[in-house]
Amino acid sequence: MLNNVSGFEKIYISCGYSDLRKGIDGFASMIQQEFKLDPFNTGILFLFCGRKTDRIKGLLWEGDGFLLLYKRLETGRFQWLRNEDEVKAISFQQYKWLMEGLSIDQKKAIKSIAPARIL
Repeated sequence: MLNNVSGFEKIYISCGYSDLRKGIDGFASMIQQEFKLDPFNTGILFLFCGRKTDRIKGLLWEGDGFLLLYKRLETGRFQWLRNEDEVKAISFQQYKWLMEGLSIDQKKAIKSIAPARIL
C-alpha cells in the first residue's frame, strides 16, 4: 500500500523525530494540535519516522475510520528530514524517492520551469 501513491490526494511528512510508540489517537492529536491540520480529510496520508530510520508509520482517514500503516525495512534506511520540527507537504515524486531510500530533495533531478516567452 505504501508503494502505491495513486490513492492519495496529498502526502505530509512529519520532519524530525516522532515517537512511533504512539497510536492512532496520538498521531491524530499531533496532526491537529501541533500542525494545525485536519486528520479527518480522506485521501491525505501523514507519515512519521522515529529515531531508527528503517521504520515509518502512516495515518490515513478512510471516511469511516483511521488506517494506521507501519513499514519496517529489512535492509536500508529512509532519508528522512531531521532539521525541522514541522510538517511538510511532499509531491508524489518526492514520496517515491523517499520510499526508494533516496532524499526527497534531489539536487540533480530535472525541475519543471515556466516556459520562456519568445517576443
